Amino acid sequence: MAQIEIEQLTKRYAGVEAETAAVLGLSLAIEAGEFVTLLGPSGCGKTTTLRLIAGYLKPDAGRIAVAGRVLSSPRSVLPPEERGMGMVFQNYAVWPHKTVYENVVFGLKIRRVAAADARQRVARVLDLVNLSGLESRYPSELSGGQQQRVALARSLVVEPTILLLDEPLSNLDAKLRERMRTELKQLQRRTGITFVYVTHDQAEALALSDRIAVMHQGRLQQYGAPREVYRRPANRVVADFMGLLNLLPAKIRQNGGGLVVAAGPLELAVELPAGLRDGDPVDLAIRPESIKLKSPETADEPGLRGVIEEHTYLGNLTEYVVALGSIKLRIQAGPEVDLAPGSEALLSIDAGRCKVFAGGGT
Repeated sequence: MAQIEIEQLTKRYAGVEAETAAVLGLSLAIEAGEFVTLLGPSGCGKTTTLRLIAGYLKPDAGRIAVAGRVLSSPRSVLPPEERGMGMVFQNYAVWPHKTVYENVVFGLKIRRVAAADARQRVARVLDLVNLSGLESRYPSELSGGQQQRVALARSLVVEPTILLLDEPLSNLDAKLRERMRTELKQLQRRTGITFVYVTHDQAEALALSDRIAVMHQGRLQQYGAPREVYRRPANRVVADFMGLLNLLPAKIRQNGGGLVVAAGPLELAVELPAGLRDGDPVDLAIRPESIKLKSPETADEPGLRGVIEEHTYLGNLTEYVVALGSIKLRIQAGPEVDLAPGSEALLSIDAGRCKVFAGGGT
């Protein structure tokens, strides 16, 4: 039995049509000790789902159970304070007039934990989030990353079995966000607590998660391990959202004894969905990193010949736009490739890492 079971969960807000419900028919099973991320663009229903799990909202249909006990249904909702969960908000929500110690100990005081025990638990959790020695400081004396650790410590000190996190790193600068990602994952592994994490950042989801639930317009699109979601997207929505993508209109074509996918001058032997026939329209999805780019002068094997139209230097890699006959491809290459706009290039595509979506589908 999964620790968290979400079955056919639906939530609509007043005045919103059914087809644009915040959450519609969502089913998920989250195992104990997992780090699961709800991922999707703004308005996809991920934060509403988190608030439903926390008990801040009442579902219109479906149910949420934890360890076999139903906590939420249209008939009743167990209050948040009785769920044994912690919650970390996007804006930290630390009290500016309280010290670090006072912020963290507050939940224990509400639960009437003995003072000596409370001091030990606060000390333990502050050490866990690397805030030991800062007990007497106020939030205004802390960096953004330290304030986020205070919010984490305040949730962890009450020893929740489940920790809910609503875009907790979105207000941090890029370098600090990357460091906090590492700390969050290490923290989750050390504590063994089940993390349910909300973000719109694909890189964050891929770096942190054991499993990712991709959401769009209130519906679950795919639920799986990061590598599976990225490399084997269930549909166009997932493929397009999970990083850069070349999505090309194409057709199925008979070639010798088998079927290939043809897009402009490209003709690739790609794994095809069942039921496709010669002449059927499809979309061909190619990740930029699935294309190798070389100068004709340095290439030691034949390839498709294209022309560099644009390049953008990004430090560890360069992103190119290459015209290949009637189509254009975005390609990422390492520092060993240095091609100027207007120059010719040779391309080779890893067909095994391409994906085909049937025409007219989602």
